Amino acid sequence: MKLIHVLTKLWPQAGLLFLLALCTGAAMAQATDVNTPYPQVRVMGEGTASLAPDLALLELTVTREADTASEALSANSTAMQEVLRAMREEGIAERDLQTAQFSIQPRYHHSPRKPSGEQEPPQIVGYRVSNTLSVRVRNIDRVGAILDRSVALGVNEGGNIQFGNDDPTAALAQARTEAVTDAINRAETLTAAAGVKLGKILEISEQSLQPRPMPMARAEMMRSVADTAVPVAGGENTYRVQVNMVLAIEQ
Repeated sequence: MKLIHVLTKLWPQAGLLFLLALCTGAAMAQATDVNTPYPQVRVMGEGTASLAPDLALLELTVTREADTASEALSANSTAMQEVLRAMREEGIAERDLQTAQFSIQPRYHHSPRKPSGEQEPPQIVGYRVSNTLSVRVRNIDRVGAILDRSVALGVNEGGNIQFGNDDPTAALAQARTEAVTDAINRAETLTAAAGVKLGKILEISEQSLQPRPMPMARAEMMRSVADTAVPVAGGENTYRVQVNMVLAIEQ
């Protein structure tokens, strides 16, 4: 302090600069302490859980063609009404029936190009109406029989069966537990190999990976009905969870 007092008396500006330098140095030292990275280890853990599906999602499409749009629409509506009635008779609830797509499209005839290179404009020769019904079947043992009955009633496009689970909460919880355990085990292995001690968890985040639906191949449905129900295999759905974890390394 005597040095500061002397400098202030002899050279006032020098004293102020000296004080400013002291304050700046202290502030920088404090900032360095705050921003110094805490020793950490970053790991990722994975967990899985499998669950047999308890529902199937079907797409049933009725397509009708006619000379006029109204005729095609009438034929399509009649066929789809029969399909809806059959689904209700199979015990499908109203909440599990949904129109997924509907379209009315003209059909064109394209004349061959003339030798001169000219070509007549395409002519409308009819109309096509398509109506796709999404059906959620909660008794997957009935899927084959429902497909058979749908074909018999006029469904001529479909397939793309997707199997899922109504409530995967328990499976996801199991996968999360496995993912966290896996992440901690990895962190313990790394720190043990490095000869340091693992500390507390500083950060954890999750990424849930829903299972991809297990689709059956989409195919053009034939109008004839097989003697036995369409064979359907549901398999299992696998739920995956990844966790990213940051843990401290004790010093």
